[in-house]
Amino acid sequence: MKNAQSALALVVTFALVQPVPVRAEEKVDLFAVHKLKREAYDNSKVMETLFHLTDVIGPRLAGSPSYKQSADWAVKRLKEFGIDNAKLEAWDFGKGWSYSRFSMHMTEPSISPIIGFPLAWAPGTNGPVTAEVIYAPIQTPADIQKWKGKLKDKIVLIENSRELALPTSPLAKRYTDAELDEMLKAAEGGGRPQMTPQMLGLPAGAQIPSDPDGMMRMMRGMRQQRIKFLKEEGVLAVVTTGTKGESGTVFGTSYGSQDPKNEVPPTAVAIASEQYNRMVRLLNAKVPVKVELDIKAQFHEDSKESWNVVAELPGTGKNKDEYILIGGHLDSWHGATGATDNAAACAIMIETLRLLKASGVKLNRSVRVGLWGAEEQGLLGSRAYVKEHLAERESMKLKPEHGKISAYFNIDNGAGKIRGIYAQSNDMAKPIFESWFAPLKDLGVTHVTNRNTSGTDHLAFDEVGVPGFQFIQDQMDYSPRTHHSNMDTYDRVQRADMLQQVAVMATVVYHAANRDEMMPRKPLPKPRKTEPAKDAAPAPSASSAGQAR
Repeated sequence: MKNAQSALALVVTFALVQPVPVRAEEKVDLFAVHKLKREAYDNSKVMETLFHLTDVIGPRLAGSPSYKQSADWAVKRLKEFGIDNAKLEAWDFGKGWSYSRFSMHMTEPSISPIIGFPLAWAPGTNGPVTAEVIYAPIQTPADIQKWKGKLKDKIVLIENSRELALPTSPLAKRYTDAELDEMLKAAEGGGRPQMTPQMLGLPAGAQIPSDPDGMMRMMRGMRQQRIKFLKEEGVLAVVTTGTKGESGTVFGTSYGSQDPKNEVPPTAVAIASEQYNRMVRLLNAKVPVKVELDIKAQFHEDSKESWNVVAELPGTGKNKDEYILIGGHLDSWHGATGATDNAAACAIMIETLRLLKASGVKLNRSVRVGLWGAEEQGLLGSRAYVKEHLAERESMKLKPEHGKISAYFNIDNGAGKIRGIYAQSNDMAKPIFESWFAPLKDLGVTHVTNRNTSGTDHLAFDEVGVPGFQFIQDQMDYSPRTHHSNMDTYDRVQRADMLQQVAVMATVVYHAANRDEMMPRKPLPKPRKTEPAKDAAPAPSASSAGQAR
C-alpha cells in the first residue's frame, strides 16, 4: 500500500511539472510523405504537361482560341491520369482577342527591325502602314492639352524614355536564409505595399483607393481617358516600352479591354527599351523617324464565355463530402508562352492529382483542382467559381458548399522552389503548417509567415472567409525577366524546382485532406459595398494597367 501511494504521488508530481500543451500535436504521416516524394521524383510527368501547355499550345490569353484549346487539353490530360470527372465550367467573360502577325521596322533614318509584340484588345493595321514617329509622353491632363491637335496619323511614343543602367547583378536569385527570416516579422497593413500618386504618375495629393478593386477601377478609368483622347486625335498607333526591361526583354499586356462597353483603342505595341530610346534620341536631335508596322489582330465576339477547368479526386473517408481545393491560373499574356506565369503551376496541379492517385495513398476528404481563366484581368475565373459554389462576396450570402471546403492552396509566383507559405494572417494555421513542413526541410521548405500576399487567386477565397494560401517561392528571374514578358518560356523553368513543388504540394494536400478537422478559419468578412468608378488622370503606362499577378 505504501509503495502504491508513493507511486501515485510520483505520478501526480510528474504531471504537475510537465508543460500543458496548448493544442493537440498535429499528425504527420511520414510513410505517406515518403511515398509521395518518391512518386514525385521517380515517375514525374510534370515537364511533359508543361511542354504541351507552352511549346505546343503557346500563349493562352483569356478569351482567345488558344485559351479554349488549353482548357480542353487540360481536361483530356486529367482524364488520361484517371481523373474521369474533369470538366469545363463556363462563366461570362466578354470579347476575346488574338493576333496572327506582327512586323515592325524602323525605315528612316536607317533600316532596323524592332523587337516587340502588339498589346491585347487593340486592333491591327489592316496591312502594312508607314508613318512618322512622334515622341509625346502623356501622363497628366496637362499633357493632353499640350499634344492636342498634333498627333493625327502619327505613330506615338507614349511613355517617357528611361536611362538603362549597366546590369551588375544576376537576374536570377534564390531567397537567402536572412531574407526568409525577415518574412517572419509581422508587417503593418498585412505586408501589402501602399501605392502613392507618384508611383501612378499622378499629381501629388491625388487620392488613391486603398482596396485592390478600387485601385483597379481607378486605373481602368485612367486608361479609358487616355484612349478616348488618342482616338479623337486620330493617331495611327501607340508605342510603349514599360517601366522595366532591357537586353531585348519586352514587358507588355493590354491596351484595350475585354468589356464590350469600353472603347476600342488605337493600334498599340510594346517594344524593347533600347530601340524605344534610340528613336527618342533621334527625335530629340531633330532627326525624322519613320516606322513600318504590320499587325493582323482580331476580336472574338461570337461567344462571351470563358472557362475554368475543374476536376476532383474523390475521398474515401467519413469526410469525403468535404474537399481541399488546389489551383492556379491557366490564362497567360501573349508576348511569350506563359511558362512561369502560370503554366508551371497548372502542370503542378495536374501532376499533384496524378501523384495522389498513382501513389495509392488514402484520402479522407476529396481533392479538387481548379485551373482558372482570366486571372490577369482581375481574378475573374476564380471569383466566378467562388460566386457559383461558395458565396456572394458583396452580400456575404453563403452557399452550402462554403461549409464543405477546408482550404484553397495556390501557386502563382513563378516556377521557383517552394520555401514556405503565407498564412494570410491566419494565426491558427501557422503551427499546422510548421508541423507539415518538418519532414520537408531537406527540400528547403522552412518558413511560415503570418504576412499576407496579394495579387493572385487565393484572394478570391480569402475574401469570402475560406482559408486561402499562397506559397513562398524562390523568385529566380521572375520579376526582372519573365513576368508578363516575351521571355516567359519553357526554358526559364527548372525541372528540379518543379519536382520539388509537386512533392511539397502533394504532402500539404495529403495532410489537409486527412486532418481530423477542417483547416481553421478567420472570422467571416463583412459584406462589401462596391464604390462606383471615378474619373481620374491618364495612367502612366496603359500597357500594365489593371494587371493581376
